[in-house]
Amino acid sequence: MLHELCLNLVPFPVHGHQEGRFFHGYYGGYCYLPLYIFDGDWPIVAWLRTSDRDASDGALGKVQKIVAALRQRFPKVEITLRADSGFCRDALMTWCELHGVFYLLGLARNPVLERKLAAGLEQARALSEQNAGAPARVFVEMAYRAGSWHAARWVIGKAEWTQGEANPRFIITNKNPLHFQAQALYEQDYCGRGNMENRIKEQQLDLYADRTSTETMRSNQLRLWFSTLAYLLMNQLRRVGLQGTQLAQATCGTLRLRLLKIGALVRVSVRRVWVSLSSAYPLQELFALVARRLCRSG
Repeated sequence: MLHELCLNLVPFPVHGHQEGRFFHGYYGGYCYLPLYIFDGDWPIVAWLRTSDRDASDGALGKVQKIVAALRQRFPKVEITLRADSGFCRDALMTWCELHGVFYLLGLARNPVLERKLAAGLEQARALSEQNAGAPARVFVEMAYRAGSWHAARWVIGKAEWTQGEANPRFIITNKNPLHFQAQALYEQDYCGRGNMENRIKEQQLDLYADRTSTETMRSNQLRLWFSTLAYLLMNQLRRVGLQGTQLAQATCGTLRLRLLKIGALVRVSVRRVWVSLSSAYPLQELFALVARRLCRSG
């Protein structure tokens, strides 16, 4: 059994004078900096944090609790941690190495890494020029040790030449280099974390997770949890009720608009309330199928 834990953060702009309001230089404004941890499509951590901290602050403690819970339930589970360069910290990587957790993290580029990738970038540039300027990628594997690390680690550099200029990127992993291909590990495994970013966007755009406009951190955290709970319900609707249907991969916004937003006539009597759904609703059969499946799932 394989579990992939994805860590991510996304700034929530703060427009008033809420508790925990701080300016973040990278994002250029006042914001909160919530931490999300997903297991596949399922959010298991939605922690509203202030932005006056390192991006990885508190992540190790959350990962330790999650890994312990997973291994208690599934003793032989293989766990891979994926995240961007904001979480590439020696403490987190060292803990993973000592506890048998694989990691696949973005690594911020620097002059040392760029020198190691220089030959690959020249090769990518030549390939691009040979193909009339089409983007070209070359992957280079290397050992690298930052000054704050206790040991060297395995790095994969993506030497990409696109639109007439270099676009170097790096990831770091503790997986055995004999057991993977660099290109596949980067493009399929690491870039696959983009699916989690889409799930976070669903919560922001469709379920209003970033409406953290109340006065206190506690009440704003509650709002974030409500949005996450709403997402969990919608994801369960996709997984159980809509499996194999035309809306099985639909976003929360699409589900709300096409499946749940139905015109109805409400009549109130002494004994009951009648809700008569519109007979012109085009997805009546799908709605009935979903209702049956959810009833059977209990």
